[in-house]
Amino acid sequence: MDTAALQVFQAAARSGSVSKAAQLLNYAQSNVTTKIKQLEKELGAPLFYRHNRGITLTPAGKTLLAYADKALRLLEEARKAVQDASTPTGPLSIGSMETTAAVRLPHLLADYHRMCPEVDLAFVTGPSQHLIQAVLDYSLDGAFVMGPVEHPELLQDSVFEEELVLVTDALRPRPEFPKELTDRTVLVFRSGCSYRAKLLGWLQEEGVMPVKIMEFGTLETIIGCIAAGLGVSLLPESIVRSKARESLVRFYPIPERYGRVQTVFIRRKDAYLTQAYKLFLHEIKQRFLLPDSPGQPS
Repeated sequence: MDTAALQVFQAAARSGSVSKAAQLLNYAQSNVTTKIKQLEKELGAPLFYRHNRGITLTPAGKTLLAYADKALRLLEEARKAVQDASTPTGPLSIGSMETTAAVRLPHLLADYHRMCPEVDLAFVTGPSQHLIQAVLDYSLDGAFVMGPVEHPELLQDSVFEEELVLVTDALRPRPEFPKELTDRTVLVFRSGCSYRAKLLGWLQEEGVMPVKIMEFGTLETIIGCIAAGLGVSLLPESIVRSKARESLVRFYPIPERYGRVQTVFIRRKDAYLTQAYKLFLHEIKQRFLLPDSPGQPS
C-alpha cells in the first residue's frame, strides 16, 4: 500500500468525486480510478459505492479513511521533523474569531511576519465552534476562540478577557433592556458564534424573544447596520469603543455572567511543534498570556 495510493483515496473520499480528486491532485482521472482499483484489489474489498452523483464510501472505505488520515498525517509530521531548521519556515495555519482578529491580533501578525518572512502563514476567521472543529480535524494548527474549551485532545491557553456589551445606534435613547429587545432586530454572526450564543442565552433566560434575528458574515457589516438603526448586537467593548467616541453607536453593560468572557488559544495535544509554531506560541505568551493560563506553550 503506497503513499500515493492513500493520497488519491483520501482525496476521492473527501471530495466524493473521482474527477474532483483528479483536479485536486493534478492527476489524470484515469490515474485516480486505477489507483483506487489497485487499493481495492490489494485489500480485497470495495472502498466506494459508485452512483450517478459521484462516489460514497463503503464501510470498508470508512475504516480505511480513518487509518489513511492518521498515516498521512504522521508522514507529514516526519517530513517536518526532518526538514525543520533553526530558521522558521514552512506553513502555519491559524484561526480566530473575527472580533479578536480585528482588534487584538493585527500587531502580532505583522510583527511575526517581519520576524519570520519565510513562514507561509495562513490566517482565517470564523465562529468559535467551527474553529474548534478545524483544529480537531488538523485543518488549523491553532485558533483563538471563546473559552473555556474542554476537550481531551486539546490544550488551551488563556490569552485575554473581554467585556461584552449591548450595542445600539447612537440616536436611540438608552433602551429598557432586555424587555425592549422584544421589538428590536438582533444582528448576529452565523451559527457557531459564541457571542451569538451568549446573547440568545441571556434573552432566553429573561423570557425575551427578539422580533427578528439577522445573520451577517463580517464585523464591519454588523457595526454599520447597528449605526444605521437596523438593530442591536452583543460585541466586545474593545471593538466598539472607538465607534462610540465617533458617536456612531452606543453601548451598555449586561449582566456579568454573560458579559465577561475569556479568549483562549487552542491547539491539539499531539500537534508537532515546528520552529515556526514554537515562535508563534512564544509571541502569544509574551504579548497576551494570562498568569493563570493552564497551557504550556514552548
